[in-house]
Amino acid sequence: MPRKSAGILLYRVRNGELEILAVHPGGPFWVKRDLGSWFIPKGEIEPGEDEFAAAKREFQEETGFDLRGPFLDLGEVRHKGGKIVHAWAAEGDCDPAQIVSNTFTIEWPPKSGRRQSFPEVDRAVFFRLPAARQKLHPAEFELVERLNSALNAG
Repeated sequence: MPRKSAGILLYRVRNGELEILAVHPGGPFWVKRDLGSWFIPKGEIEPGEDEFAAAKREFQEETGFDLRGPFLDLGEVRHKGGKIVHAWAAEGDCDPAQIVSNTFTIEWPPKSGRRQSFPEVDRAVFFRLPAARQKLHPAEFELVERLNSALNAG
């Protein structure tokens, strides 16, 4: 059974251009990665948890911000590794420099016996579509395209 995550794609329109909030994972594995290494705020759905509730919880845990909605269901995408991500979009604004993320603990450096804590998200940025296409994980950029189509249709 593939892992399943849920998340929220926060967006705003500035000077007539769509901007989306993307987050960069924290920790030593991601420190030097950039292109294709940004994601929407998301996380795994707990057993028995409602997907939408998980999406809102994960957004708050990874950014420190609460969202009110309304929310637009963007459906699911699948990462190459098999992970399924169900996402919703919400229009809103925040100061990405003010994110406060939860943390995780791993043995670092490997085989050192030392455990270190790292933020799940080390930074967030609002990207316009051309930059988002390069920065966002390719599977998750599909969610941005769906949002853009929905906004242009409405």
